[in-house]
This record gives sequence, C-alpha cells and structure tokens, in this order.
Amino acid sequence: MPKLKTHKTTSKRIKVTSGKKLIQRTAGQDHFNAKETGKVGRNKRSDHRVAKANEKNIKKLLNL
Repeated sequence: MPKLKTHKTTSKRIKVTSGKKLIQRTAGQDHFNAKETGKVGRNKRSDHRVAKANEKNIKKLLNL
C-alpha cells in the first residue's frame, strides 16, 4: 500500500503543538473589521484551538 500524502493546505493553515493539539488562526481578519467591537478585534488577533468535532477529520488529513 502506498504512503499517504499530507493535505498541504491543511498543514499550512493548522499548527500541531508538542501535545498534539491543533492551533489555527481566527477566520475573517481581512476586511470589514472596523464595525467589529474591540473585544472581537482582539480575539481575532490570537490563535485558537480547533473544535473537537473537527479534530478527527483534520488529523486524518495531516496523517497524525
């Protein structure tokens, strides 16, 4: 059976920590941010963990 290929766009968007946690940037940072509240703007600047519901599928794409 051939080796599995890593899904490259997923590997570029999601970082795997040493404890196998998945970290990704917050979506929606490009434009229309002036109308956001300050709290939302600050939260968009930080990275967040991937939702548990998506972890299994993303780990398959990354071959973890």
